[in-house]
Amino acid sequence: MKVQSTVIKYGDHVDTDVIIPARYLNTTDHAELASHCMEDLDADFKQKSLTRKVIVAGRNFGCGSSREHAPIAIKASGIELVIADSFARIFYRNAIDIGLPIIECPAAAAAIRDGDEVTVNLDTGEIADITTGETFVAAPFPPFIQKIIACGGIEAFVREKITGKAEA
Repeated sequence: MKVQSTVIKYGDHVDTDVIIPARYLNTTDHAELASHCMEDLDADFKQKSLTRKVIVAGRNFGCGSSREHAPIAIKASGIELVIADSFARIFYRNAIDIGLPIIECPAAAAAIRDGDEVTVNLDTGEIADITTGETFVAAPFPPFIQKIIACGGIEAFVREKITGKAEA
């Protein structure tokens, strides 16, 4: 799977409270969560996410509460990939569980700038910053995790395993 898009860049320790503020946790509606994603951190996120589909961030992205709402809000916003120096472990697992592709690559997270155009091959872990010409290599997920993400999350993956077919 490949992703190519312009980057929205954030720093270190972007916590789940700024990804989706607690005042919106009373809904499970994905579109509603998306409409408030990052609003306390970046008032322009909603507009940016219409054309920019990759977030690049620093260390400990998704720290804080273990709410599954955070990766859901990001994915529902149209973001196709998050690259970070590192992820909080619960966010990391929640992202995989809901089928949000993520990649840890400290070198790419440090070098890629807001507005850069990137191409990422999720199967190989290759990251190319088209704007600067730099390339980076991250460890790709093992095939079974790639399959979970490709299915759209753990529920769809299990459904496919049980029924032998993907959900339409």
